[in-house]
Amino acid sequence: MSEVQRVENRELQPERAANQAAEQGWRDRAIVPPVDIFEQDDAVTILADMPGVTPESLGVEVKDHTLSIEGEIAVQMPEGVSARYADLRGSRYARYFTLGDEIDTDGIEGTIHHGVLNVRLPKRDTHRKRRIEIQAT
Repeated sequence: MSEVQRVENRELQPERAANQAAEQGWRDRAIVPPVDIFEQDDAVTILADMPGVTPESLGVEVKDHTLSIEGEIAVQMPEGVSARYADLRGSRYARYFTLGDEIDTDGIEGTIHHGVLNVRLPKRDTHRKRRIEIQAT
């Protein structure tokens, strides 16, 4: 091996290490799922796109007025096949919402179907819109 080749190889080593560190950073980083939020008279609904997440790999929790949505991506590969490249870089989703006092945290419900998480946040009775009947005198 010539002296030039040895120098080039040494110079490439830090670059490879940097690329490997960046790749590891991508693996540790969570993807923020896009959401749609709808408000009705009696509840707020959050729809989050989380493809690759199964009910077993999903965690939805409420603590101190914070709703946490986290899910591990479980990509199913056929037996004997491995991915060489994937556009999806993260291995998990994470998103957090601050809830107001109007949400009844004991009544929160959720479902996931084909990678779309649907979380229903019911409003407390005291914060629900209600019609007041006015009588003519």
